[in-house]
Amino acid sequence: MRHRPILCICAGLLAAPTFVQAESWTHLGDPHLNVLPRTAKEAVRIEQAIGSDIDPSALSPFEINTAGKATVAARTDETAFVQPSANMSFEDELLFRVGESLFDKLWVSSPSSTKASDGLGPLYNARSCRRCHVNDGRGHPPESPDDDAISMFLRVSIPADSAVGHENIQGYIASRPEPTYGFQLQDHSLAGVPAEYSLRVTYEDLPVTLADGKIVTLRNPTYHTDNLGFGPMHPDAEFSPRVAPQMIGLGLLEAIPVTDILAKADPMDANDDGISGRPNVVWSLEYDQPMLGRFGHKAGSPTVRQQSAEAFSNDIGISNPLLPAPWGDCSENQQACRTAPHGDKDVRVFEIDSEALDLVTFYSRNLAVPSRRDVNDTEVLRGKRLFHETGCASCHTPAYVTHRLADQPEQSFQMIWPYTDLLLHDMGPGLADNRPEVRANGQEWKTPPLWGIGLTRQVSGHTYFLHDGRARSLLEAVLWHGGEAEQMRDAVIAMPRADRDALIRFLESL
Repeated sequence: MRHRPILCICAGLLAAPTFVQAESWTHLGDPHLNVLPRTAKEAVRIEQAIGSDIDPSALSPFEINTAGKATVAARTDETAFVQPSANMSFEDELLFRVGESLFDKLWVSSPSSTKASDGLGPLYNARSCRRCHVNDGRGHPPESPDDDAISMFLRVSIPADSAVGHENIQGYIASRPEPTYGFQLQDHSLAGVPAEYSLRVTYEDLPVTLADGKIVTLRNPTYHTDNLGFGPMHPDAEFSPRVAPQMIGLGLLEAIPVTDILAKADPMDANDDGISGRPNVVWSLEYDQPMLGRFGHKAGSPTVRQQSAEAFSNDIGISNPLLPAPWGDCSENQQACRTAPHGDKDVRVFEIDSEALDLVTFYSRNLAVPSRRDVNDTEVLRGKRLFHETGCASCHTPAYVTHRLADQPEQSFQMIWPYTDLLLHDMGPGLADNRPEVRANGQEWKTPPLWGIGLTRQVSGHTYFLHDGRARSLLEAVLWHGGEAEQMRDAVIAMPRADRDALIRFLESL
């Protein structure tokens, strides 16, 4: 089966949630238990530090410290992302290392004598978190017919008639699991259970001519679901390819006040600037409430803990307190999977218990962001000015100040530079997966943070970008932008080479 996106190239730590009332996403309450309110003097300081009158052609104060006091020195090897927050205590670093060991753990099948590590699958994409998030960096699509798609998978669903279970989320686009294959395709399985499929990707070359005559060849992917293990797909199946995102700075993104994120939302484009970012509002499994989505390529998960729980269940087949099914994503039509031995019959209750899930969450929340490089370089500063003048900062919001958190000192009241608004934007038909996720439609994607993007080759051994890794360079990633970002992309196409090189140099400094 082939699946091709439409193409168009035109020239426990979290003490309390942020709640969203059902009738409107604009009525919000920030976290209460662990948040200390900002004073009027602090509000003035924040506006002075990140206000709209900041000179985009000059280095801003403290900009080199991308993650505030949590920033770490930029290492020159592949371990640049595998560091704890710089402002972490010695005692908490011990917890961080225990969480890291659980992140690295290779899970085994049940029954097993290693009771603390059994429960793998029976269907899975990887045996550990680290297998997808190598060095806590970006995944990649298969690079050859023999390459294992270990850090890439396909989401799948079919349209539904009603929003059963999501009635409290205004604007929810009804969908349900594919009847046989569930919400995610797994390409590995245990003995006695067939794998669901084999992923194969082919590409069509698409040349784009820049104003100076340079030709950049983009590659348009087609996804093949070969060797279907449980029969044909539903005819209305909708697919979305995903590569594993980088892991740094997640706790800081989680600590941005929801009101600061929503201040950027303009779903009706009231200011007529062509940018109409809007929030994804998703269901919290932790708090049984709608919450602002922040994580995942379409902002489909509200917290680091839920994102971790979903990965354990869907990617590894590990039951946990938020998703207790021992068979993970196996559907009722996959009885060989559901009736296979599972690892949830011991003192853990779940295959990973609450304490271990909290430790993985703590690790994921505290993976540090490295400092900027070459921030005073003349070409980098020129590229920064072009980034703002071209309008890239309309979605890639440079800076925030996080909540003052009583029990999360690493994330508390830090000035950070993630370059994202965490909102959904229509990126045009060229990047569309044509599959909705909660409130996100088939052409919308969350603005990804850009911090650390210049270290991708060093950390991950490649320079593949976007949600499916189709872009082989930062320039290719820019040229795939459409929809709300079409004007910015066209401005880059029209740039003199020196300006374009400066813009890319700035991105590489992040």
